[in-house]
Amino acid sequence: MQRKDRLDAFGGSVLLGVTLLLAFNQVIVKQVNQGLQPVFFAGLRSALAVLFVWALLLFRHRPPRLRRSALGPGLLMGAVFAAEFFCLFMALDLTTVGRTSVIFYSMPVWFAIIAHFGLGERITPIRALGLAMAFTGAAWAILAGSASGEGSLIGDLFALGGSWGWAGTAFIARRPVMRDEGPKMQLFWMVLVSGPILLLAAPAFGPLIRDLQPAHLFWLVFQASVVVAGGFVTWLWLLSVYPASTVASFSFLTPILAILLGALIFGESVTLPILGAACLVAAGIVLINRPARPAL
Repeated sequence: MQRKDRLDAFGGSVLLGVTLLLAFNQVIVKQVNQGLQPVFFAGLRSALAVLFVWALLLFRHRPPRLRRSALGPGLLMGAVFAAEFFCLFMALDLTTVGRTSVIFYSMPVWFAIIAHFGLGERITPIRALGLAMAFTGAAWAILAGSASGEGSLIGDLFALGGSWGWAGTAFIARRPVMRDEGPKMQLFWMVLVSGPILLLAAPAFGPLIRDLQPAHLFWLVFQASVVVAGGFVTWLWLLSVYPASTVASFSFLTPILAILLGALIFGESVTLPILGAACLVAAGIVLINRPARPAL
């Protein structure tokens, strides 16, 4: 599909659906962490996702081809993807869904900084204000949790590391070589490389099996198929067609939804600091992705 300079109705509806799916994804990860060790779970998910993404490529009559020119960027993208989800799954094991989501979805802040230097997407004064607001919100979430004892500082820092990893994969996806690969092959590289990395690292983080139940296996397959092969490839497709800043801006909805889901499903407290932090991050993301006014 031809690249567009603004979000249309179809793109907006697809992006909203992906946003809702990713909010629910945080709940799924925390639930399955009760049955599987987080790093092992992340590795299994990537390994299974290889099969689903391969099937998706075959269905589209485009079997995966690992081009030599994409080897370096593909390996790097997969390694960064592994680091991203190592951090995210560990964060959801150590702290709440709401706190993890607020910090993790500060990703557009870090992406805006990288894009300013690496993609030529200039940070205007308005975007700089948004960056400062979102950064303050993420810092508030970390500091407020540490002070109240509700969160885990280590878990919060893992969520921040995951956010940096997400920004890194988005940046690599926009570079010429991986952009030419297309969203499905980008995802294939990510799951193909991240699976072995995470599975090899998993034994260093404790027993691989916890209190495994049949429901955990169902959600594992759901993660590999619907979330990864469906949601992630759609997000990468949106990133390839619509302005990256616009796609990233919709992520401000996800932490708000995740806070509500965490409270509803896990009984997490919805405190004023976490709501204030979420609002700062959301407002900052909106300003970061505000379209520049045309010159008169």
